Amino acid sequence: MPVNIAVLAKQVIDPEMPMAAFRIDDTAKSVVPPASIPPVVNGFDENAVEAALQIKDSQEATVTVLSMGTSFALDVMKKPLSMGADELVLLQDDSFENTIDSFFTAQVLTSAINKLGGFDLIICGRQASDWDNAQVPLGVAEILGLSTVALGKKVDVAGDKVSVERVTPDGYEVVEAPLPALVTVSNELGQPRYPTLRGIMAATRKRPTIWSASDLDMDAGQLEPRVTLRNLFIPVREQQCEMVEGEDGADAGRQLALRLREAKII
Repeated sequence: MPVNIAVLAKQVIDPEMPMAAFRIDDTAKSVVPPASIPPVVNGFDENAVEAALQIKDSQEATVTVLSMGTSFALDVMKKPLSMGADELVLLQDDSFENTIDSFFTAQVLTSAINKLGGFDLIICGRQASDWDNAQVPLGVAEILGLSTVALGKKVDVAGDKVSVERVTPDGYEVVEAPLPALVTVSNELGQPRYPTLRGIMAATRKRPTIWSASDLDMDAGQLEPRVTLRNLFIPVREQQCEMVEGEDGADAGRQLALRLREAKII
């Protein structure tokens, strides 16, 4: 029997974009996507795709990528397909805009997972580069009642178990869990593979499955967010520089020490 793997991936604004291009809509309390800089697949989620494909390289497996949002750049979200994933399911609806609510996001994703019939293994990136909450994978595992292993650097499946080399502060430990299970991976897993020309051509011919909220049979209560964003702003940074001079280097050092003592720094 092939291992049925799901990868949860998120489309995010490019974290490498220049700070000057970063804008916030104060009224909508949201980040304004820069028109000249395309979004990307979250970096840790690309590690998750790579982890799934490594399993597929070693044994028979199918890899389905799921993502939730209000609008998608298809050429961006098809990257996992060009890397070697088999299917892409996009959960797209205007009601899915409150992605800061991790529990809401987890509910939407689990509804899609249940509609797809469930998976033997769900692999996620450790966190998303936009909010950095690292809560959605754990929420999905909690709702589905799955065993969870976090911060994996290597993931293997043998029989009815998943074995994970898990990152620790002083190295790593090997953890096993029965399938079905959920694993989050980190960048220690290694550089995700580059799409091949054949993979890119194959991805262009594949049509993703797109589901709205109504397709997921979610009731009104499930679509109500539990987190309200009160404010969103770019912190103001102020810097002051004062040159401390003296008759010579030694005098300048004494003057600096006096100023630091006055400021109660030393």
